[in-house]
Amino acid sequence: MAEKFVAIDFETANASLASICQVGAVTFEDGRVVDSWGSLINPQDHFDWVNVDIHGIDATTVKDAPTFQQIYPAMLDRLRDQVVVSHTSFDRTALFQAIAKHNLTGVSCRWLDSARVVRRAWAQWSRSGYGLSNVCGALGIRFTAHDAVEDARAAGEVLLQAISTSGIGLDAWMTLVQKPINVNARKPIGPTFSNQIAMKGNPDGALAGEEIVFTGTLTLARCEAAVLAAQAGCQVATGIRRTTTLLVVGDLDIRQLAGHQKSIKQRKAEELIAKGHPIRILTESDFLRIVDLVH
Repeated sequence: MAEKFVAIDFETANASLASICQVGAVTFEDGRVVDSWGSLINPQDHFDWVNVDIHGIDATTVKDAPTFQQIYPAMLDRLRDQVVVSHTSFDRTALFQAIAKHNLTGVSCRWLDSARVVRRAWAQWSRSGYGLSNVCGALGIRFTAHDAVEDARAAGEVLLQAISTSGIGLDAWMTLVQKPINVNARKPIGPTFSNQIAMKGNPDGALAGEEIVFTGTLTLARCEAAVLAAQAGCQVATGIRRTTTLLVVGDLDIRQLAGHQKSIKQRKAEELIAKGHPIRILTESDFLRIVDLVH
């Protein structure tokens, strides 16, 4: 039976995952690329220097580009009724958030997280180090990071190598990624609700290997947000440090664009980002959508 899937990737203008400014979708069939498509998108939103520094896309770049609503039909044509692959859950969440933001009809497809595949196909990446650039470097997959089409192609090639190495086909991986990484190991005891903020993450969680910090005014109690993050696999810390990979900012706070209005944690995170540390800044609503998807 032919093994066909579409790998997808998005770049965003700011910390809101709905602010999509570039899309890439690469279709694979029987181990080869049969379609490669991408487009810049005018997000009709502000560009944050943090994001621009990563992908090089700014307001000038997209001033004549189509909006998400205009490009969405072409996206639907490629994704509808397909297995859609994204590396981690962030791109899947970005699509869902953009669809909701623009009040569009959702796409009917089956999703596969290639990062979850990597964690089960290769023991050395079962707990950490499964980011796309790191995995591609080790597997000899060459690509230009933070270009949506290139990232999508790389995610697809990673999945193909996992299928080849493991001997496990696409349909079987759709089921396997939902199971614990080590089925013979005792199931880890997840965190329980308490007033504690700092806590260890579930090592089998989809976000294992991430270290998360919260800042600003959240709709959830901070300890409740910490429990959700830990259940999803994140190590939860109380302050920004060099090991931090995710900063979740209250939705209202993230809209404060002037530097002096940002929290100390956000300013410290941006300082580390400027020095090359891979920290992703998320809104609370995006964080909640992500943990809902990965549970």
